[in-house]
Amino acid sequence: MDLDERIQTHLLSVWGEEKKFLKRGAEGMLFLTERHLMFVTKTLSKYRWWDPATLRQIKTFHKSKNTMIHHDGYGDEELRRDLENKKNMEISYDQISKVDIEEKPWGSVLKLEINFGMKTKKYHFSIVEGWVKYPLKDPVKFMKVDWTPVVDYIKSKQKITE
Repeated sequence: MDLDERIQTHLLSVWGEEKKFLKRGAEGMLFLTERHLMFVTKTLSKYRWWDPATLRQIKTFHKSKNTMIHHDGYGDEELRRDLENKKNMEISYDQISKVDIEEKPWGSVLKLEINFGMKTKKYHFSIVEGWVKYPLKDPVKFMKVDWTPVVDYIKSKQKITE
């Protein structure tokens, strides 16, 4: 993330998974900035901030399905700090070859095809409302949200189009 980049959208409780055989998903935060999409699974933010912010996000989505939202208490500096961990994903918009939305009976899915040099990987992102914590933390209830503003934003920032 460049010093002049700012967070445009910040989503919590996002279940991200690479669509590959026997590949397990992970919970994280999804960000859009002016030049990048980021998926942060390893954060230094405290649970005292995370839990109330997640509950506020759920309430916000029950009122409006728009995914272009921000959260207080986590800003550009925190994102830069978290991106120092190489397990977190930072992708330029031009690496995204395909972006789509799929409505499922259980929730809404943001589908991305991302070019990593000679390989293309498919990722799905969904926002989770409820979790089961034992034996492994897994989503049990997903939200129906409007991914259209996110898709439009990504497409508007791409220099290379199909």
